[in-house]
Amino acid sequence: MEEKEARRIMETYADMILRISYSYFRQTYDAEDICQNVLLKYLSSHQRFDSQEHEKAWIIRTTINACKDLRKSAFFTRTIGLDAMPERAVPSEPVSVLSDEIKKLPANYRISIHLFYYEGYTIKEIAQILEKKETVVANYLSRGRKRLKESLTKSDKNFLTKAGEAI
Repeated sequence: MEEKEARRIMETYADMILRISYSYFRQTYDAEDICQNVLLKYLSSHQRFDSQEHEKAWIIRTTINACKDLRKSAFFTRTIGLDAMPERAVPSEPVSVLSDEIKKLPANYRISIHLFYYEGYTIKEIAQILEKKETVVANYLSRGRKRLKESLTKSDKNFLTKAGEAI
């Protein structure tokens, strides 16, 4: 039974955990470590959930907390990244100008936008998950969208300028 539950959790949440943790660290190996830790914590906690949404919110909150804990840890603050290592791809995230621009946003904007647009959470739900006020989350979304609009408009102008020079 436990193996069946482990498979279900892996298939259901592993990609989401990897994407959220990748948005914090921008390194696949750290995201994989966080994913493993969150899945092990879930399996060892034997926690019961009221619904699928409650379970998903617990997974997201645990992932965010694990990312924050790792960022604060002595290991993370006193080591140097393995930039020489080739980076493995993050699972099935479409490559686009938009996703590239989202990755450039500050962490609070990135996480809020990811949860709102990719995971389908409301501002109220995101506020609960991030343990922030709804107005703060609304500001994150608003400011994140504004920055995305500015950067996408800028990149469109750069593209048109380069295209004009090529002709």
